[in-house]
Amino acid sequence: MLAIILALYTKNIVLSLSGGIFLGLFFLHGFSFLATADALVALFFSLLSEGWILKTLAFAVLVGSVMELMQKSGGINGFVSFMTQKTRLVNSPRSALLVSYFIGVLIFIESSITSLIAGAVGRPLCDKEKVPHAKLAFVCDSTSAPVSSLIVLNGWGALLLGLIATQIQTGIIEGDNVNLLLHSVMYNFYAMSALIVTFLAVWFNIDIGAMKHAKLSLAKTSLHVNAHVSMNYMLIPIFLMIAFVFVFLYITGEGNMLKGSGSTSIYYTMLATLSVMFLYYVGTKNMSVKTYTKSAYIGAKKLFPIAVILLFAFAIGEVTVDLKTGEYLASLANESLSLFLLSGVIFLLSSIISFSTGTSWGTFSIMIPIAVPMAVGMDADVALAIGAVISGGVFGDHCSPISDTTIISSLASDCEVIEHVKTQLPYALISGFIAFFLFILFGFMTPGSS
Repeated sequence: MLAIILALYTKNIVLSLSGGIFLGLFFLHGFSFLATADALVALFFSLLSEGWILKTLAFAVLVGSVMELMQKSGGINGFVSFMTQKTRLVNSPRSALLVSYFIGVLIFIESSITSLIAGAVGRPLCDKEKVPHAKLAFVCDSTSAPVSSLIVLNGWGALLLGLIATQIQTGIIEGDNVNLLLHSVMYNFYAMSALIVTFLAVWFNIDIGAMKHAKLSLAKTSLHVNAHVSMNYMLIPIFLMIAFVFVFLYITGEGNMLKGSGSTSIYYTMLATLSVMFLYYVGTKNMSVKTYTKSAYIGAKKLFPIAVILLFAFAIGEVTVDLKTGEYLASLANESLSLFLLSGVIFLLSSIISFSTGTSWGTFSIMIPIAVPMAVGMDADVALAIGAVISGGVFGDHCSPISDTTIISSLASDCEVIEHVKTQLPYALISGFIAFFLFILFGFMTPGSS
């Protein structure tokens, strides 16, 4: 409760998690400040001595290096040039928005990059075809977090894999975190609904609510991209990350990918990808060794705060296990909540937390250590419960005016934040209602997993 209240009040997820960790340890150690301080130090030393935790933290940081290098190489510009200039697909308002839509879907490595690229490419095209920037911002925002939470070969995957691995390591659930995450993503109903609703709104030019009165921009801009840089500098690293994950799952599983180590596989995937990128970028004289090294460092530095959030999320997961928080909540839920409504309630609670804090990642960190033990205690489908957390986190983040993706989508599209929130909200609510209905439906249809 303290972690949630602090998150709502301060909007600072590290401070919120720290407060929850300290209070939990304070309870566990007889209300002694000295014993709590000792336990706090011991907890973090213990976490940092676990190989799987270090690999997961390293993965989160190395993803930043890959993203920065792809940008620096010009591969993303080459891809944009191919999509917008060489193929000349844009000749109507629909096609102008569809370019941004498909760029948003294809560039799934990180939600902020998705919004920035889709907005930067789409803005001049939308100006040419007289499309309001608010509609472009809606497309950018609706293909950033939803896509990143569905195709989890990114920082989202690192966080979720780590949170699920905590539940496995503490004995609450069994299995492999990669398999469980992939199963959970199949229940990410909000992300799927948002992508479908957005596509239909673009294809059929459906304007509802405030979008009917969205303002046209009078600015005249032009698209500036480097048409001489190959898009392979972006496509090859993405392909390598996909391929290497399967290769290392096969190797660590000794021939059975289903038994492979998720944390080890994603760690070596990033190392292997960065190694090939070095040979490719430097070997083709795309960049010097110094530029490669500097870019990799800058990218890693950008995602270091995510590794910190991960570490604190692991810590509060350990504390809530020792406090038996999940078992207690499950006992309350068993008394007052139907098993069939569990995933729907988890979705709504996650949505509220995410909307209030503006962070889906922080919502995952708070809710997964609670939702998984609840699902186990009620003999419900764990993957469905995790899917409800992911969907709720993305839904609340999508609607929140203080969300980073909301703000970045507005800036990239040259649209006022409040106008973006107002014009996007009706579409998000439609997707949210569809997701809630599906969670209730699958709550009745899906048998327990314990």
